[in-house]
Amino acid sequence: MTRHCHRCGREWTFDRPPGRNDTCDQCRADLRVCLNCRHYDPKGAQQCRETRAEPVADKDRANYCEWFDFARRAYTPSGDRDRAAEARANLKRLLGD
Repeated sequence: MTRHCHRCGREWTFDRPPGRNDTCDQCRADLRVCLNCRHYDPKGAQQCRETRAEPVADKDRANYCEWFDFARRAYTPSGDRDRAAEARANLKRLLGD
């Protein structure tokens, strides 16, 4: 279990949590984001299990949430999917082409 970037998986090796302006050294993604927080829950209300937190619209953008706690988890890459090609294939299948 590591603390890592939600986008590329690069491990956060510092002892402190990331600050508002900290970005991933590899992909330049913001690190103090909902997607990196242990309270993030895509199935929960406002996608957050912390009931005292203010709602955040952009879960992948840096924010000032005072309840941020960098999650420790195993990295699972989302894969490099070609979503446009998948959409075309689904449309062809739907239309019978």
